[in-house]
Amino acid sequence: MSTESKGPVATEIENRLRAALSPSHMAVIDDSESHRGHAGHNGSGESHFTVEVVAEAFAGKNRVARQRMVNHALAELLVERVHALAIKARAPGE
Repeated sequence: MSTESKGPVATEIENRLRAALSPSHMAVIDDSESHRGHAGHNGSGESHFTVEVVAEAFAGKNRVARQRMVNHALAELLVERVHALAIKARAPGE
């Protein structure tokens, strides 16, 4: 996955999820522009994201456990920089 067109926060999200989960597929989508004027949007972008992650680490885990794994990997960013995060977490084959 190329990070050339991604901002620094999206790139950091990708790096942290790769390190924590070794995903076979990952997409980090910056949804910030669609939240312009809403709470948490400060005009600088990179505040609202959707992550789609497919990882073997999710096998046998329920939705809440999967979301906790993603949130744990991104904990500092969620406090410091990311206002909203939508998570789509699946195990391979799902």
